[in-house]
Amino acid sequence: MKELQNSSCLYANIQALCREKGISIAFLERNTKLGNGVIRKWDKASPQLRTVTAVANYLGVTVEELLAERC
Repeated sequence: MKELQNSSCLYANIQALCREKGISIAFLERNTKLGNGVIRKWDKASPQLRTVTAVANYLGVTVEELLAERC
């Protein structure tokens, strides 16, 4: 599986998008079939591309937008 190497702002960007949409990270994890706490670990570990893609699709953004350095 391909891992993303540049994910330093990923968690912060997901948090901001969830806030904008009025959903929690836990809600996002459940609806993208991820385990509890998986997204939180992404601030320290490189996630799999397919899981980030699933999150991006659910949030209605691109993977590039999730990885943008705006944190």
